[in-house]
Amino acid sequence: MAAITVYDHIRQNNIKTFLLALLFPVVLTILIGVACLLAIAVVQDKEFTLNGVYLLLRWFPSLEEYVTSDNISFFGAMGYLTYAVIPIFVVSGFWMIISLMTGDKMMLGFAGAQPLEKQDNPQIYRLVENVAIAAGLPMPKVYVIEDSSLNAFATGYSPKSASIALTTGIIKKLEPLELEGVIAHEMAHIGNRDIRLNMLIITGLGIFAFIADFIRLNSMFSSSKNEKNGLHILMFFIIIALLIFNFIFAPLIHMAISRTREYAADATGALITRNPKALARALEKIQTDARVEVLDKQPTMATACIADPTDREYKVAAMSDLSSTHPPVEERIKRLLAMG
Repeated sequence: MAAITVYDHIRQNNIKTFLLALLFPVVLTILIGVACLLAIAVVQDKEFTLNGVYLLLRWFPSLEEYVTSDNISFFGAMGYLTYAVIPIFVVSGFWMIISLMTGDKMMLGFAGAQPLEKQDNPQIYRLVENVAIAAGLPMPKVYVIEDSSLNAFATGYSPKSASIALTTGIIKKLEPLELEGVIAHEMAHIGNRDIRLNMLIITGLGIFAFIADFIRLNSMFSSSKNEKNGLHILMFFIIIALLIFNFIFAPLIHMAISRTREYAADATGALITRNPKALARALEKIQTDARVEVLDKQPTMATACIADPTDREYKVAAMSDLSSTHPPVEERIKRLLAMG
């Protein structure tokens, strides 16, 4: 059997990320569809069900020939599903656009990162510059986080607007080749467009809870008997579906994506420096003190950092592993050492 190359690691993780990202709209649609079916089953009103069918046929009139008395509940639910997901996806899309425009500033603000100019630390600036040249990417802005821990992250909408933030601890405690490996890892996130994905996830995870609350408040102003018996119940189940998605499924998908992107960034970073062992040594040191205190109350920021920056000592170890946005460091080191 042929040995797995760095390019194989990158390709496999990109495929996994694409498939995992598809789960966001797929799972959300399924949950809302189930909510619509439950509402029809609970209401058990023919007029309410037919209204759903009419809504569906407005969009897809060719489906009329397939509607029968046996499947009318299904088609009624699909009608309500169609009219539920369109505004939800429109609002979510609008929120994502805002996130892309402001997300990098929010993330740097969360970390209390301050810009680093070339005259402030020429050695670090040149190191980032050299890695950017090796990666074939524009020079990112460099920021420093005043914290003795060892951590780093990259953010931005695109490679042209990217930023890399390093803690003072990681600058002081790593050897130059190790720090180069960390910078290459973050540069890989920039080149792989993970920074855009991270911004969307970090700033967008709460949108569905907001939509659920909006639907709840809107339903309070409806007063007709028909709406009370049917539409209110439908709204209730959709709210539950949105909350389940936001607090259970979305975080799980988010964690799975984050893990695949970390593996891909490790592999790409090793390709940039041609020195996977240096990044492996850096990860060994980083895992001893990765906590950035200012990020303790920003758990969604974990996905952007090279290691989880939050305080997780209060969690049971097994549960911490299950909920971690990063793969086990031991596995990351093992893969890096296998590359060279």
